[in-house]
Amino acid sequence: MNLKSRVGSIIAGVLLLIGAYTGSPAASAAVPADAVSAASAPAPAAPAASAPDASAPAPAAVSSSPPAPASGASPPAGAAAAPAPGAPAAAPTDASSADFKTLDQEVQGMKKDVIDLNKDLFVLEEELLFPANTQVAVYVSMDVGAFFALDSVTLKIDNKEVKNYLYTAREADALLKGGVQQLYLGNLKVGKHELVAFFSGKGPVERDYRRGATLKFDKGVGAKYLELKISDKVAKHQPEFLIKDWE
Repeated sequence: MNLKSRVGSIIAGVLLLIGAYTGSPAASAAVPADAVSAASAPAPAAPAASAPDASAPAPAAVSSSPPAPASGASPPAGAAAAPAPGAPAAAPTDASSADFKTLDQEVQGMKKDVIDLNKDLFVLEEELLFPANTQVAVYVSMDVGAFFALDSVTLKIDNKEVKNYLYTAREADALLKGGVQQLYLGNLKVGKHELVAFFSGKGPVERDYRRGATLKFDKGVGAKYLELKISDKVAKHQPEFLIKDWE
């Protein structure tokens, strides 16, 4: 091989190496025509891969975590500090517990004051509306009740109806157990008066029963208390109705 052919083959090999490294087609295009024949001749094998230049900068590693805020940056105004996961809730302090206990005691004291005030107002109302010198009260009581089941009571004073009361089953049962009901509270002037009471209900053998009782009494100075008493008259197997004056 002459000198010219050797130079052409060397140039062709250099250009092929440059083209393989850079991937540029221009390098292969610059091969002289007379060197093509020389390039077709067997050439020394090219290295499998060339090592990258140590001076080239390495690519930056990609991080999956979000970027950390700058040291001087502050969180958004509306963002609240989230508690750390697994952190226990803050327990109330002894001072707050003492405040709650004091407040509860004050509320209980106010409730008691309101109840006492309500009682005083009720007593004052009765004293104003029904003074002791004109007051008259009528009560109802029942003894045994085997021959009579009470449904209603109508009360008249001096031929004027002042009360008509219809009983529920619970109220009638309370009377049978010894309860006493205040049926009427009103005012009467001093002098003679007449009270008439009508009792309606179920008598013996579940038949409708209506009976009346009358009492004439003197109203003096001071309160007057009367009792409508329903009892069983065992000898006659029927109820008995009385009006009792509490002197």
